[in-house]
Amino acid sequence: MFTGIIEKTGKIVSIEKENTNYHFTIEADFADELKIDQSMAHDGCCLTVVRVDRAKKQYVVTAMDETMLKTNLGSWKVGYEVNLERSMSMNGRFDGHIVQGHVDQTAVCEKVVDDNGSWRFYFTYDAEKNNFTVPKGSISVNGVSLTVVDSERGRFSVAIIPYTYKVTNFHNFKEGTVVNIEFDVFGKYVQRLLEQYLEAQK
Repeated sequence: MFTGIIEKTGKIVSIEKENTNYHFTIEADFADELKIDQSMAHDGCCLTVVRVDRAKKQYVVTAMDETMLKTNLGSWKVGYEVNLERSMSMNGRFDGHIVQGHVDQTAVCEKVVDDNGSWRFYFTYDAEKNNFTVPKGSISVNGVSLTVVDSERGRFSVAIIPYTYKVTNFHNFKEGTVVNIEFDVFGKYVQRLLEQYLEAQK
């Protein structure tokens, strides 16, 4: 489980395909602190550390075919900057919102608006998958915990302050950038309960 507060960004240094799996080698400042079997969020996608090279400050994670199809990992290239967060510690403050690391779908950056000191990012997504946002609700974009500003069916916006813009990969976003989206888990439970209620009324 994660909070959506990005610790660092890392860099993809190599990608190896083995059957339907992809092995990503990532360089990160805290790689020498990691251990095998540790869960980490990569652009909001939970992946398991399978190898660590402490001398090089690199580690390896593996993504299976289903993960590649549902997330933006298929667009990753060597040199790509990825948002990183280690799993939540239960003895500290909970600064973001509950992020499971289970990406629901991808979204596309529609436009970026300079708000004279901050930025507004607009995203579109496939509304037919029955996910939704609400104004002032929580959303995870590439693993970053954010508050929804504008909310429409299949479209939402978020506001980014300079700190977040600098320390995450939001500074690389442009029109057409594909990102990972995890919708608020509480909203998903409410939606499912409502669906079951409506089905029972038929």
